[in-house]
Amino acid sequence: MIKVEGLYHSYSNDENYAVKDVSFEVPKGEVFGFLGPSGAGKSTTQGVLTGLLKLQKGNVSVAGYDVKHIKNEMFNRIGMSFEQSNVYSKMTAKENLSFYSKLFDVETRDPLELINIVGLGGKENIKTGEFSKGMKHRLTFARSMINNPELWFLDEPTTGLDPAIAAIIKDIIKEQNDKGVTVFLTTHNMYIADELCDRVAFIVDGEISLIDSPKNLKLQYGEKMVDVEYASDGKAKKETFSTVVQKDKDRIKQIIDDYEILTMHTKEATLEEIFIKVTGRGLA
Repeated sequence: MIKVEGLYHSYSNDENYAVKDVSFEVPKGEVFGFLGPSGAGKSTTQGVLTGLLKLQKGNVSVAGYDVKHIKNEMFNRIGMSFEQSNVYSKMTAKENLSFYSKLFDVETRDPLELINIVGLGGKENIKTGEFSKGMKHRLTFARSMINNPELWFLDEPTTGLDPAIAAIIKDIIKEQNDKGVTVFLTTHNMYIADELCDRVAFIVDGEISLIDSPKNLKLQYGEKMVDVEYASDGKAKKETFSTVVQKDKDRIKQIIDDYEILTMHTKEATLEEIFIKVTGRGLA
């Protein structure tokens, strides 16, 4: 669904590149995470893929279309949800979605259905200028589904949302992906990426460091550890051991033989820890 080869982009039209020699492919049906801190080049790349930024150098195809020669038909097949909500404040929620639906040449979804899906039921006739930031974000997310996209660009889809609403948004993404929708997820939130993505790309300073599945990254870069909590002299004690170092394995066996085990949990590196290890950069 997406193929990128040697993508460069400069906002100053010189060699000060925001994105440098970026290449990757996203097959149909995949949830692909594009991960990095603010200013890493995530939004620039997404801007080129969605036609918001002109392709300067490289080859990019999206949903079968060459973005050098974008056709209106491409926008019938893709959906876009931006981190910065851009709804019409003088229109109601329903009017926003109804207006947007008229921009497409394909069958669109019922605005009220989408409003209810994202938890805005009962708010459809309220002008969006009265909405909170989180409500506007949900409406922008709902709007991105109006044309039943085959390829779905999501930029920080859970930003600013409380945990309950964020969980609803993640469930919607999973449901759409189960139906075959390809998802390009741009985020600095490693937890949502770990939960949703089949593969992730780490991007820092405009360059991709690696691309792999979260599982493979944890196996390759994560340390195999276990937390053991046990009762000793009437008190609970807790120790952390490696499951590959022999002296730690011997100590675990000793504790199991000599003490009452209260809890035992294996640990794996988080995607954020791996990102820092690989790139040497945090996500701030």
